[in-house]
Amino acid sequence: MIDAVGNPQSLLLLGGTSDIALATAEQYARQRPLRVVLAARPSERLERAAERLRETGSTVTTVAFDARDPDTHAEALDKAFADGDIDVALVAFGVLGDQERLWTDVDAAREMAEINYVAPVTVGVLLAQRMRRQGHGHIVALSSVAGERVRRSNFAYGSSKAGMDGFYTGLTEALRPSGVKVTVVRPGHVTSKMTEGLKEAPLAQSPEQVARIIVDSVRKGKELVWAPAQFRYVMSVLRHLPRAVFRRLPF
Repeated sequence: MIDAVGNPQSLLLLGGTSDIALATAEQYARQRPLRVVLAARPSERLERAAERLRETGSTVTTVAFDARDPDTHAEALDKAFADGDIDVALVAFGVLGDQERLWTDVDAAREMAEINYVAPVTVGVLLAQRMRRQGHGHIVALSSVAGERVRRSNFAYGSSKAGMDGFYTGLTEALRPSGVKVTVVRPGHVTSKMTEGLKEAPLAQSPEQVARIIVDSVRKGKELVWAPAQFRYVMSVLRHLPRAVFRRLPF
């Protein structure tokens, strides 16, 4: 259970090598060691992530999880919950991809959609089932400001995040009577492995900065947050710009 000051005893990271997810686990572990389950494709990178979190004093286990294989998702979630209840689960996997290839290559587009939209929906349904069964829990879905108004430069990626965002925003309402909570987090540019090599955008954040926002949002029970908070106002303006004006913006 999450204690009175908002600290969980157990944490599931779906996307267990995500920079943001690992930084979030470290934020929680600074308060007290916890039980962490890392779910990702087996690799040396996953093992390094597990060792990194064990250094915090936390108990860490790994579960094989492949976002592109939905037939295995139920089994992966069963293993993640096998050692007890999960207090907080982060849905933190996704791919950015080559934005020009994504709208000209069918295979690339399908792979991106399967990872960024289909898989989050699958695991969202499964997490909701298991948390309703245990009677408590908090799901954190890492969305993106890119999905709030899709722009030409990354419309394939943005469209997948728009769909994922919509699903978890709706799941927030569907789960409300059960007591299971959902927080949708919309980061802007995050300086991480995912964005390595890209030009840094305005209001860029580090994984640690986003992690602090996640921890604070779960503690306060917030349902929707931007990272950083200023993006709420930026996106409010951009959403309402006429299309003729929006297409002239330099991004």
